[in-house]
Amino acid sequence: MKIFDYFKTKQLLAPDSAVTGRAKWLLMGLGGFIVLLLVFQLGMFVGYRKANFTFRWGDNYHRMFGGPQGGFMRDFAGRDFTSGHGVAGQVVQVEDGLLIIKGSDEIEKIVTVKPETIIRRGRQTIKLSDLKIDDRLVVIGVPQDDGSIEARIIRLFDSTDLSPRPPFGFDRPDRF
Repeated sequence: MKIFDYFKTKQLLAPDSAVTGRAKWLLMGLGGFIVLLLVFQLGMFVGYRKANFTFRWGDNYHRMFGGPQGGFMRDFAGRDFTSGHGVAGQVVQVEDGLLIIKGSDEIEKIVTVKPETIIRRGRQTIKLSDLKIDDRLVVIGVPQDDGSIEARIIRLFDSTDLSPRPPFGFDRPDRF
């Protein structure tokens, strides 16, 4: 009720009965429209980030590895998009602050490791130097413009653990 009293003092709304009627519905409709626009803008932002990462990653992949022979964007079911926020697979190379991981899609991804990156084996925190070639792990991080992934969390699996499952839909390409 206090907000309506404020508008009455500013002489923006008519007295009593009009405030509870038309103006109330108008303000609620305007508020709902603004919320709808914000949700739409959020969706546009997320979609742009994902498409931008895939575009930049594709440019760098072709430049460094030659890319797939058929080229990108040949599959309209959406399987061409790469996961920019992480990778699950085997360690191919370990350098100071850098990992190269061969993912379940047989594509090698570059992962940068910062000092604040959390690296775990089970519940134990380990160092980057403890990782070895052919270790199986999962990386979750932030996509970079150069196509690499800046790791935030790295989880190492023991040889007794089950291998991580591929993302939904990638295990059965005939579904699309």
